[in-house]
Amino acid sequence: MAHSINHQTIFTGRARVHWVKFVVLLYAKHFMPQEQPKLSKTAMWMIEIALAIGGFGIGTGEFATMGLMPSIAAGLGVNEPQVGHVISAYALGVVIGAPLLAIAGARLFHRHLLLLLMGFYALANIASAFAPNYESLMAMRFIAGLPHGTYFGVAALVVASLVPPSQRGKAVSRVMIGLTLAVLIGNPLATWLGQSISWRYAFALVGAISVLSIVLILIFVPLNKQQVRNNPLHEIKAFNRLQVWLALLIGATGFAGVFAVFSYLAPTILHVTGQSKMWIPIAMAAFGLGGFTGNIAGGWLFDKYQFKAVGGVLLWSIFILLLYPQATSELWSILLAAFLVGTVVAVSPPLQTHLMDVAPGAQTLAAASHHAAFNTANAIGPLLGGLAISTGFGWSSTGYVGAATAAVGLMFFMIALRLQNKKASKVNVRA
Repeated sequence: MAHSINHQTIFTGRARVHWVKFVVLLYAKHFMPQEQPKLSKTAMWMIEIALAIGGFGIGTGEFATMGLMPSIAAGLGVNEPQVGHVISAYALGVVIGAPLLAIAGARLFHRHLLLLLMGFYALANIASAFAPNYESLMAMRFIAGLPHGTYFGVAALVVASLVPPSQRGKAVSRVMIGLTLAVLIGNPLATWLGQSISWRYAFALVGAISVLSIVLILIFVPLNKQQVRNNPLHEIKAFNRLQVWLALLIGATGFAGVFAVFSYLAPTILHVTGQSKMWIPIAMAAFGLGGFTGNIAGGWLFDKYQFKAVGGVLLWSIFILLLYPQATSELWSILLAAFLVGTVVAVSPPLQTHLMDVAPGAQTLAAASHHAAFNTANAIGPLLGGLAISTGFGWSSTGYVGAATAAVGLMFFMIALRLQNKKASKVNVRA
């Protein structure tokens, strides 16, 4: 009898243990945060390619208007400066749309937000292709610019979350390859297509690339159900940090010099170097190749030197931009200078990754605003460069203007680095 009771007690105890284990596992599976399953190298590459193709489409759409300026002007019966306003409308869309859409999409899963943004971009570019007049084209380009910054910001967050911390910079730079390839390949292709058939086909091509990206994101980008989704008001509150604003100021001023040189590269080749217009696409390609190289280098620099990489690139930028005016007299030297100025794109991956680090609780908003800051640079650089040229300093003076804006960016970097070191010192003292 005693033996029977003891056996029954043991059996009941084991059953209880199994039931407790079952309940704990059930709770952990459905209610506790879980780590993302480890992805293979092939799967990670396909995610990065899918996101980079989206960036390629966006970059091609952004720069296509520059190459098609004469064709659009002739097609719509306006002058080229008016087409320049279409470019400004797109940049304004980026600056406004990056924070607004990041806040609006804060509660969405990143995968769903990426699909919505690319769908939005595809429709806006297809609408641009069918724009009946100048006013409607300007409106469509403004609308097309709205998802630009948020897409790149969210894409950077996705890949950064899928790799070890020591590899985030390189992962972000691989996604940004799409943007640099747009300058190297996409823009010349869109320009050729627009000149051969019609400028409308260039925007239709961008719409088709965007649709391809949607399909690839659906197939390859995983849905992370453990992703922390923020309240939009919390994003705004967490975004209001001095280090975040300093990082944005670094981008808005430090990169303005590149746009100052790039915007006036074509007339510099014609009027200073004294070459025919056939060399302009080659110079643009040289700049794009420099951007491709700089983008890869920027990711490596951040993984090795962290935020200090930004300061190193800004010093390099000042050096190259000061040399640029001396390189504009000969064809070989201006092509080399165009390549070297393009390498300053290396500042983007480390600054993008740094923004995600200094904005916990507002990573989507901060990452998207990075591209708003760079489009602010796209407005500042050509404006200051144009003022220097119209004042009589000549086409080559854009290099000196660029070096000055890069120096301002370096000043903001030094302030940010000092604050970061001071904070680190306080943490070490407490420890």
